[in-house]
Amino acid sequence: MWAYGFADPAQENGPGTSVEAPGPAEAPAAPSPPENPPHRTQGAEDILSALRALGTPAVPKAGGRIFTLPIIGQIEGHIALPPQNKTTKYEHLIPQLVAAEESPDVDGVLIILNTVGGDVEAGLAIAEMIASLTKPTVALVLGGGHSIGVPIAVAARYSFIAETATMTIHPIRLNGLVIGVPQTFEYIDKMQERIIRFVVKHSRIDEGTLRSLMFKTGELTRDVGTNVVGEDAVRYGLIDALGGLGDALGKLKALIAEAREGAAWMPEAEAGRRSPPSSRPGVPARARSAGPDRAPGDGPPAGPYVQ
Repeated sequence: MWAYGFADPAQENGPGTSVEAPGPAEAPAAPSPPENPPHRTQGAEDILSALRALGTPAVPKAGGRIFTLPIIGQIEGHIALPPQNKTTKYEHLIPQLVAAEESPDVDGVLIILNTVGGDVEAGLAIAEMIASLTKPTVALVLGGGHSIGVPIAVAARYSFIAETATMTIHPIRLNGLVIGVPQTFEYIDKMQERIIRFVVKHSRIDEGTLRSLMFKTGELTRDVGTNVVGEDAVRYGLIDALGGLGDALGKLKALIAEAREGAAWMPEAEAGRRSPPSSRPGVPARARSAGPDRAPGDGPPAGPYVQ
């Protein structure tokens, strides 16, 4: 008769053979860690961020105590612009200007301009903020400083324009629905006067020349105004001098040195809160360069854009 059961291990191995009971299985040895384990560092994160934003892994660190304020593209004000537009939002610039004015680590502000213009009131707000800073400011127009970019450029204590850069001077205009009544024209005219007064106050151009450039016909296609190229902007008195980045930084450092000398006589607690000598009553608000062929107070320069 066949029987189903378990075989005796002693019988299988023969008589006198002992069989050990199986013990617990040993756990596999953990792999040894590599000598240089990979890990993410702050430096790696900075490189990746630079690659995404600028397309280069090496971004030089800004030295010194100069704050750079770029104003690029179209100035966005109270109405949001389309997402494909390159914009500079004025609500982003104003807190930066306040921080630069209050920071003890900032000695001067460099404004880089390449703008097509934009919202008039937002642009004037930025210009007024720049003009009211007590710290030295220098503006550099690269490519273009058009429309409302003109008041922003002249708001700095000293301004440069690249030789190939341009500035378009034209009357303001309104977007959207416009009510065809005399009050609308009066509103536009008053806003235009605000821009003219600001530019004349903060530059060497006289009001007659500015109006002539602003309302000239035949210069721009389907528009009224004038396109002023680098050297002409200096001759008219809108901009102080031709130059580039090196010139702007050199002038700003010179203004910072002058401000430090002017603050040397003040108590240390008041040195950072008092206005520079150039902004006090009885002292010219701006020490502008008139150039070798023209002295301050001379009439408007003769040029192809003057009617």
